[in-house]
Amino acid sequence: MPGGDRQGRAGSTPVDDDSVLRYPYGADASQYGELHLPAVRRFAGVAVVLHGGYWRSRYGAELGTPLAQDLARHGIPAWNLEYRRAGNGGGWPETFDDVAAGIDLLAQLAGLHDLQLDRVTALGHSAGGHLAVWAAGRPQLPVGSPGRAAAWAPLVPLTAVVSQSGLLDLRRARLQNLSDGAVLDLLGSSPEEDPVRYLLADPMQLAPLPVPVYAVVGANDSTVPPQLSRAYVAVCNAAAIAGPARPAPAPARLIEVPGDHFDLIDPTSEAYAVCRALVAQSLLPLP
Repeated sequence: MPGGDRQGRAGSTPVDDDSVLRYPYGADASQYGELHLPAVRRFAGVAVVLHGGYWRSRYGAELGTPLAQDLARHGIPAWNLEYRRAGNGGGWPETFDDVAAGIDLLAQLAGLHDLQLDRVTALGHSAGGHLAVWAAGRPQLPVGSPGRAAAWAPLVPLTAVVSQSGLLDLRRARLQNLSDGAVLDLLGSSPEEDPVRYLLADPMQLAPLPVPVYAVVGANDSTVPPQLSRAYVAVCNAAAIAGPARPAPAPARLIEVPGDHFDLIDPTSEAYAVCRALVAQSLLPLP
């Protein structure tokens, strides 16, 4: 794509690399995404990168930048999404509304950058893995709930998720007091105080999904217990066998890779290479 198409379009802000554009989806400083465009596009579709950090404000989209850069180097357009977190205006429902709005902004960017949205895969690490799987379940949320403001939402549905050691069981994560109360910081209440909030926010409550979920875990992860992903996949597969009255569920797969929590977001690691391959196979290779 010519460089002129990358600058100054539809409120975009060029960043250091002229193949990367920052687009806001709201007025807050954390409501933006950075679109990384490949020099040579090899795949039809888009990867949405959702960073982790236990939903807290001290961790930002810079965690996702190396992944988005790597995906673009491999021919995949990547949308590195920032969102409000606990400590800077995020939490319930703002974080969820932001992720939904940030993904849906791709509908406006598609024409500007020739983005094909029939395949959109979310790659999310840790808390970002939770948000990625949650976002894939947006069509199943009640109309009017965070992430699904209207019956026609979402504008951009996800077609696959690669969860990198995602926090896919919020109740279990809260009981284990992971990262010193991170789930309570995000949701502001316990399941006993507000069960509806957990029904709408916890991927376990939306399982199974009608799109594939690849739950990748590091064999030596001591930051987010792999059991959270194992439990999620087990629930998905049990529900699929039972045949719930929902759209036909897609398989959920647990994939164990060597390394720890942060090897999953190291573009030089074997663990991350597996994640990249899963993203690529979920998109359409161009001839």
